[in-house]
Amino acid sequence: MDATQTAQLGDELFEALCGRKTVPPLTSRHPDITIEDAYAISLHMLRRREADGERVIGKKIGVTSKAVQDMLGVYQPDFGFLTNVMQFEDGATVSLAGAKMIQPRAEGEIAFMLKTDLYGPGVTREDVLAATAWVAPCFEIVDSRIQDWKIRIQDTVADNASCGVFVIGGQHVDPHALDLASVSMQMWKNGAPAGSGVGAAVQGHPAEAVAWLANTLGAFGIPFKAGELILSGSLAPLVPVAAGDRFAMRIDGMGECSITFSP
Repeated sequence: MDATQTAQLGDELFEALCGRKTVPPLTSRHPDITIEDAYAISLHMLRRREADGERVIGKKIGVTSKAVQDMLGVYQPDFGFLTNVMQFEDGATVSLAGAKMIQPRAEGEIAFMLKTDLYGPGVTREDVLAATAWVAPCFEIVDSRIQDWKIRIQDTVADNASCGVFVIGGQHVDPHALDLASVSMQMWKNGAPAGSGVGAAVQGHPAEAVAWLANTLGAFGIPFKAGELILSGSLAPLVPVAAGDRFAMRIDGMGECSITFSP
């Protein structure tokens, strides 16, 4: 796929985001699309967002747990960029229209705040923990510009890893104070249980997922930077979101966070 094609598809996805509409899967129209093509599309879409005044504040990993892989039919992690307009305060009420969301789903996960740079390849779990200032519970609300979530790995990478919005819990914990593989998460939707999981659901250990992303992006010449947030992936299956819904979650030893949605 040449630069003209990747730019056209990046523009298409950006316009779908702005217009709150979906597009047919890229993989159905371009069967030979590669991960590298998808990443070029994602970067073009990101440049369009930056031209609108957004700035990158971190990165995210998606499709890291078996539960999410089985749900989406995508069997390897994806990756994308977080920008400042995606982040809302813990407990915020978020307008679906205002946040340009189309078919959102909620994920409960662990966020990492970096205190030093990381540059793959060769990054290990231990390197990630040493470079992390704190971890916190996080709601990521993923969204797809791809029609009916009919995605393959190339579709979701091109669509910036199906990023929507996110909130970070107010309690920040030293990553060495807990066994992140064994921490337990409980999630509620409108007061009813909506999912649960443990840290090991994410690539065996959330820091392993972060190391994978550091090494994957390092191959593209993209470092992790001190001060960036890294979202490590969902601990439980995704839960559909609609206007009026309130989500809350708790991770043992790490505290709570919540988010509510309006039209």
